[in-house]
Amino acid sequence: MTQNKSHLLLAHYLKQLKLPTILREYAAVVTACTQDRCDYVSFLLRLVEREALDREQRAAERRIKNARFPLLKTLDTFDFTAQPSLSEKLVRELMGGEYVERQENVLLVGNSGTGKTHLASALGFAGCTQGRRVRFFTVKALVTYLLEMTEQRQVERTLRHLERQDILILDELGYVPFSKTGAELLFEVVSRAYERLSLIVTTNLPFESWTEVFGSERLTGALLDRLTHRVHILEANGPSYRLRESQHRLHPGGSQPDRRTPTDPAEPGPEDVSKK
Repeated sequence: MTQNKSHLLLAHYLKQLKLPTILREYAAVVTACTQDRCDYVSFLLRLVEREALDREQRAAERRIKNARFPLLKTLDTFDFTAQPSLSEKLVRELMGGEYVERQENVLLVGNSGTGKTHLASALGFAGCTQGRRVRFFTVKALVTYLLEMTEQRQVERTLRHLERQDILILDELGYVPFSKTGAELLFEVVSRAYERLSLIVTTNLPFESWTEVFGSERLTGALLDRLTHRVHILEANGPSYRLRESQHRLHPGGSQPDRRTPTDPAEPGPEDVSKK
């Protein structure tokens, strides 16, 4: 059998077996192994290892795409010094993902612009790289979607799909109150997730104010009971990132606008200067 025919057959079988990385790189590995005088097992190991690593990377990329993060955020870009109330130690422990194995939840509480969504996304991104199925929703978008699926008689199918996730991120709970049906649908999501998967929830409301969103003390109590049974609470009570960045853009270098009037006793006005 000629060498050219051997290459053609090899390419055919590799395509048939769906081994694109080996097909793409086997020639380079042959050259490297010839130079290194590798035995057959080492040669095969190098090929299979490249295929496995590439397949793992592509799978992670698919999981990240399917998660539908609004923006890709990682912990490397989070400024803990701006949020001293946050436990950096706990956040870094959660990044390891063991809480998902125990079906524990994460609740991020704090004012708007304090990095809650950033941290939720970073935890979700870490989950994707660890082989976990993740889905990101704003609470408003999820409830709207569930209401639409209810009208189309597809809500049960949608709920089953959510149940199959390992991590479900619910962002911005508390920004918009729900209708009775919307609140019940969200409760159904939380109820089905209980001890099956991990929820990551961000909110700007303390627990005692959640009734304002759900409209029912009974429903709110039942939801909190499930959500907080096994939960890690992260509080971000520092200043708003967005406000700080806006001030920095308007006043670079940390300078602040001069709000004093010319007659402010701390600074002489034009009349005082002219008298000197």
